[in-house]
Amino acid sequence: MLYTIAFDVAHKPRGRLDENFTELKDFLNTNGFECYNFLEAPITQLSLNPYDVLVFACPDFSKISPLEISEIINWVREDGGGLLLLSHAGGDRGRNSNLSELSQNFGMSFENDQVLDETYNLGMENMPIITTFIPPHPISNGISSLCFRSGCSLMVLGNAIPIVSSNETSEPFSSPLICVSEPDNGRVCAIGSYEIFRDKIGCGFNSDDHASLAFNIFTWLVSEHRLDLRANGEIPDITSHQVNSSQFSETPSYDQSTENRKVDIDFSIKISRKSELFELLKIFQNQINTIKTTVDKLIKTTGASEDEIAELKENLTPPPIIEPPLIEPPPKHNPPKQPVSIFDEPSDPTLTQLPPKPVELQSSPSDIFSELTKTQKPKKTISQPKKKPKKSELLSQKNSLESKLNTVKNLLDFVEKKHDAGELDDESYAKRLKQLKNDIKKTQTKIDDIKKLL
Repeated sequence: MLYTIAFDVAHKPRGRLDENFTELKDFLNTNGFECYNFLEAPITQLSLNPYDVLVFACPDFSKISPLEISEIINWVREDGGGLLLLSHAGGDRGRNSNLSELSQNFGMSFENDQVLDETYNLGMENMPIITTFIPPHPISNGISSLCFRSGCSLMVLGNAIPIVSSNETSEPFSSPLICVSEPDNGRVCAIGSYEIFRDKIGCGFNSDDHASLAFNIFTWLVSEHRLDLRANGEIPDITSHQVNSSQFSETPSYDQSTENRKVDIDFSIKISRKSELFELLKIFQNQINTIKTTVDKLIKTTGASEDEIAELKENLTPPPIIEPPLIEPPPKHNPPKQPVSIFDEPSDPTLTQLPPKPVELQSSPSDIFSELTKTQKPKKTISQPKKKPKKSELLSQKNSLESKLNTVKNLLDFVEKKHDAGELDDESYAKRLKQLKNDIKKTQTKIDDIKKLL
């Protein structure tokens, strides 16, 4: 019996079956699963019924709507669906997505950080080798180590259980990296790195235990409820407008015949309702607008630069930012510097030129001092302290941390019971005990800090 996996493509995922998840796709398609590109927009409980597992492989600058979140929750809880959520370094904030709005309903969320380890890694600190798999779980069964490439950590908010944690030498240390939850009939797994399943990269799918990890995850995500539904013939067939990725080549060539191209397009646009077509067209329109804006910026930047484009590969470290004079703003034709994220590639320093020195500044030192003193007042607004967080925001943070604290305490009791029953050896017990106590201490400190602000 083949179990069906829907890989969402409507929310601009970074992990794509026919581009950088091809090895994962081929592996799953030959081990009891069938992978599909899921084109449905918006996602509904009805459209998910034919599938056993739904995968969000790191949506990029795209968000799942509240209606879709509600429909997915119903599909997981009522229909026993399996949900796999994959993120990236920086979490939702780094990718401008909202996976946590979905995952929070199952007791977990993605943090705005990056897991680094200078001691145990595969050549770079953002590729840590992870060996902490506690408590034992079917997903980590037979796994000795993982390479957690460019990933973020997670926070446990409710009944979710962390089954893989960062090393004590990592930053952040002893933090959840893979969490699972079993809400009602369904199952959910969240991982902070989609790149552990990427093609042909270090720490990707070809790493030692990553194929075994993938098999364990997708096997576990097929819940007992789904097995019963399939056994009773209650799972509907997949409709024709959902494309099976294994039926098409990874990248169509330019010498493809006109007939073949028509078949591919025809599959893509078979929509059953007018609302679905409208939503799909809006997605395409947003993507076109984003590409157009990017191209326009590149044209302006390239035209303003006198340096050769080849220098982009040579200068990888931008110089320190020099503030322009306060007396006169930069000319309007000179584009302002864009804010730089720690998760973006370094920008070329030659692309933004410092504006020419104003004529006014070439006067005597006394005139310069006189002009500068007139412009000092606006600086006060820059150096003003940050606004105090609202009481409602602090209370929300406090409640989340208290929920996490209770979860960690419950997990501590669970570990102690496993040890007392002889199911956990002394060395693993001592290591896990230390991790949980450190987590309790850190969480309690944050709660105390918020109480002082309140």
